[in-house]
Amino acid sequence: MTTLHLPWLEASILVLLGGAAWVSRLRTAEAKSSTCLWISAIAFALTVAAWVDYVALMQETAQGPVASWLELESILIIDSLAAPLLPLASILYLFTFAGTLKTKFRQFSFPGALIAEAILLAIFACRAGWPLAVLLMFRLVPPYLEMRSRDKPTGAYVFHLLAFAILLVGGYALVKSQTQLPASGWIVAPLTIAVLIRGGIAPFHCWAPDLFEHATFGTALLFLTPMVGAYSAARFVLPIATIDTLHALGLIALVSALYAAGMAMIQREARRFFCYLLLSHSALVFVGLMSGFEVCLTGGLCIWLSIGLSLGGLGLTLRALEARHGRLSLVRFQGLYDHTPALAVCFLLTGLASVGFPYTFGYIGTEMLVDGAIHAYPYVVGAIVVMVAALNGIAVVQAYFKIFTGSQHVSTIHLGIGIRERWTVLSLAALIFAGGLFPQSGVASRFHAAQELLKPQQTHPASPRSANLSPVRHVSRRSDG
Repeated sequence: MTTLHLPWLEASILVLLGGAAWVSRLRTAEAKSSTCLWISAIAFALTVAAWVDYVALMQETAQGPVASWLELESILIIDSLAAPLLPLASILYLFTFAGTLKTKFRQFSFPGALIAEAILLAIFACRAGWPLAVLLMFRLVPPYLEMRSRDKPTGAYVFHLLAFAILLVGGYALVKSQTQLPASGWIVAPLTIAVLIRGGIAPFHCWAPDLFEHATFGTALLFLTPMVGAYSAARFVLPIATIDTLHALGLIALVSALYAAGMAMIQREARRFFCYLLLSHSALVFVGLMSGFEVCLTGGLCIWLSIGLSLGGLGLTLRALEARHGRLSLVRFQGLYDHTPALAVCFLLTGLASVGFPYTFGYIGTEMLVDGAIHAYPYVVGAIVVMVAALNGIAVVQAYFKIFTGSQHVSTIHLGIGIRERWTVLSLAALIFAGGLFPQSGVASRFHAAQELLKPQQTHPASPRSANLSPVRHVSRRSDG
């Protein structure tokens, strides 16, 4: 197997783990914050270098996955799916460290966040098998420890994610005992339930709002936004399930997306609004993953990247507002625009980008998801996907009016954003518009990842006839009609 030119992955993980040990020895919160910012920036640069190195190797050799220097069997390996997820995860942590205000220093665990980032990078650099299962279980520990240290309830979190761990281990052991693929529905059932729990798909979603309620906003945001549940589904379920099983999971996710979009519209508190908005978009990614059709799967993977940026930015905006005003209510109008116009613009930009507003990164992905869903599922599914996007858009605009308009907020202190927050807002806006104005390379990368994910399905006897259709053939066929 081809290896990277330099050990970028090992270096990024070691930098984060060593940085966590260093930061834990610092005494002042200000020193911890600034040190974490530099460490996360270095890790982000290393993951970008790994992505660039992978793309260069693919252009030279036209091979599949690329191993890092350790050359282990299933860990520290980059493929088309994981290559952009590594810098996405790193930039989410970088923006979170940059946007953490002094009022949140003592609540947010900086060493724990660095350890969690290292585990997340290892997860995205792990293809499958027991190493991935172990890493997924390790990833559950930091939020639990934080809630325990703050004397917050952990019952819902422990119940659901302990069930996730048990079903993941038992389900994977059951699948490993099988010799014939695709596996039957009852054999895949424990794994499917496990990934549905981790992805927050209804009715297994109750732990997610509870996490946002009791953990710090930054910890909850970083735990859910990278969509580790979707990654688990792509690695554990997609290669072994029948197309009927995948479509059943896709329809369950579609119902969950519609339910979460409706719940986002009626929330009375900003944290829960954001949680349900994130769960709705995450469920749409599941719809694309389980379609078995290249166009729909490509759209789902594009949405994965776009909402990682857009909803990550929206969550950081709400977190910055909370640092200034406390928990935000959506019952009455707050009128905060005059005090924080930059955060208001960022809120509206990231919120609309998440629902596929034109000229943003999510626009092409949403169009491909809708177009592919019409062919992969019953025709009504495409209309429901459009309805979900519309409801999410209404929820975003409604929350914007509640928070930023309608009354005059009086404050005796300055509530404007600082330099680090301003750079975070500008960077998010640049990335969102760059992905929307120049989507070619991103869509091509996600299409190649969709082809790799569908290779096991194409070898199954029950593989759908549409799995071998490329977007080019699909468009030309429609134009001929």
